[in-house]
Amino acid sequence: MSAAVSRNRLPIAATAGLLLGAAIMVTPLVWTLLLSFKSNAELMRDSATAFSAPYTLENYRSILVGSSVSRWLLNSLIVSLGTTAGVLILCSLAGYAFARLDFPFRRTLFVFVLLGLAVPEQAVILPRHQFFALLGLHNSYPGLILPGLVAPFGVFFMTQYFRAIPRDLDEAAMLDGASRFTLFWKVLLPLTIPAQATLGVFTFLGSWNDYWWPLISATTSDRFTLTVGLASAQMNYAQTSGLGFLMAQAVFASIPILIVYIIFQKQIVRAMAGTAVR
Repeated sequence: MSAAVSRNRLPIAATAGLLLGAAIMVTPLVWTLLLSFKSNAELMRDSATAFSAPYTLENYRSILVGSSVSRWLLNSLIVSLGTTAGVLILCSLAGYAFARLDFPFRRTLFVFVLLGLAVPEQAVILPRHQFFALLGLHNSYPGLILPGLVAPFGVFFMTQYFRAIPRDLDEAAMLDGASRFTLFWKVLLPLTIPAQATLGVFTFLGSWNDYWWPLISATTSDRFTLTVGLASAQMNYAQTSGLGFLMAQAVFASIPILIVYIIFQKQIVRAMAGTAVR
């Protein structure tokens, strides 16, 4: 009897622990959201007023009308979407080549690509900076996008996904007269949509949240991404409109990420489940 009671209590304890962990993680987000709806003048007196009315949309109106956040948001969208599109194209082609084609030094090249996972970005930042300065690409969209196209994990991920697709499809398509490109474009690529959605979401989030390279490459405010722009506003706090305005900027910056995850969450689950099964 006592053993049965103990077994019944385990799911309850696990659920309670998960709820506690979720509450701890959500609390800073709720606090930020509440502060973003408060008057800056009121928050200067006491930030505890975030839990009581009145609330206002003035901070969000200021973002859309009179601040540089809209420009920074556009820059982040251009860089993140450009990086994501480039990574999906290059990694899909490389993954198909490594998984389905036979060419000299294929295994050696694949190992060389995987070695990129072991090289931290900080180790190559100096030669990268000098190289982009030599080409005159700093303070430009190509200068912000091109480094993100180097994605060893994306190549590995797509290679493994292509390898999991039965080769019988290749033989059947070849017997029907399909070329290599037709086989890739019309037969195999549609089967990798869950993997592409997952890789695309991870790439978009990584590019959207990237701070290190945009901080180095973008030195003028009109090329700041959202992360660099918000950081510059927070470092010059005395020159900003106040705490509520900063919190509104943070909430505004997180909206595109939330939208992307909501749209592609099913594909992410399908890709992860498919990888686990295979």
